[in-house]
Amino acid sequence: MNATTHITRIMSFLAVSFSIARCRSSAAFVSAFVPSSTGMGSAFYEKGTTIAESMLIHNSRTTQSIRLMASAPSTETDVDIEKAAEKKALYIVSYPHPALRAENEEITKEELDSGAISKYAKEMFGLMYATSGVGLAAPQVGINKRFMVYNPSGDSKKWLDETVMINPKIVEFSDATDVETEGCLSLPEMNGEVERSKWIKVEAMNMKGKKIKKKFKGWEARIFQHECDHLNGVLFPDRMRDVLQKEVQPRMDEMIAEFGQGGAL
Repeated sequence: MNATTHITRIMSFLAVSFSIARCRSSAAFVSAFVPSSTGMGSAFYEKGTTIAESMLIHNSRTTQSIRLMASAPSTETDVDIEKAAEKKALYIVSYPHPALRAENEEITKEELDSGAISKYAKEMFGLMYATSGVGLAAPQVGINKRFMVYNPSGDSKKWLDETVMINPKIVEFSDATDVETEGCLSLPEMNGEVERSKWIKVEAMNMKGKKIKKKFKGWEARIFQHECDHLNGVLFPDRMRDVLQKEVQPRMDEMIAEFGQGGAL
């Protein structure tokens, strides 16, 4: 999900950054608004593997745009796939990558104790902030395990607002709903109105394996519902009314063609 960004502030920031970059020969300027070519890779995930083994590495083109769920149009960040692959870093997978529709296994106590979740959660927060995001689910980075990260403020300086949810589930929905526009990193260049419950009650575990219960409402409830959908193999267009689904279908068809065989629709 993406926090709303003021265009004027962004343009001012870019202008200053460009000026500084020209003055420093060692500095490199990368525009977050330059669209990059999107490549799809093959997964090395197998059901029943550990977190480390199930991390998905892309064999893709040199750059890939990253976009997280948004209530407003999101920015794009170019990522050097080859350099990241060398470091075995996490990547965002794009529809119709099978990881987005696959079953997601619960996290075990051994995986929590090993520190693997902590490591990947840190990387996921980095990806999230890099795109002005507020939430990211494990399947979106090719890990078919049930955990998510989010920060409703979208501000990396407000690290106390960071939350990692392990094996989360929604146990109660409000009858009252509202409609807002959503988008998704794994479904770039599209957005649409989605109806969600105004409040929800959630059960999960924290990073220490302690069971927690929370009630979310408003913005935070929407973030959680979107990311929890990812853990159940559900994408935001699945939640849209039929007439709105038809509007985004052409873009989804393009992504299916780009991906080729092996995609999960």
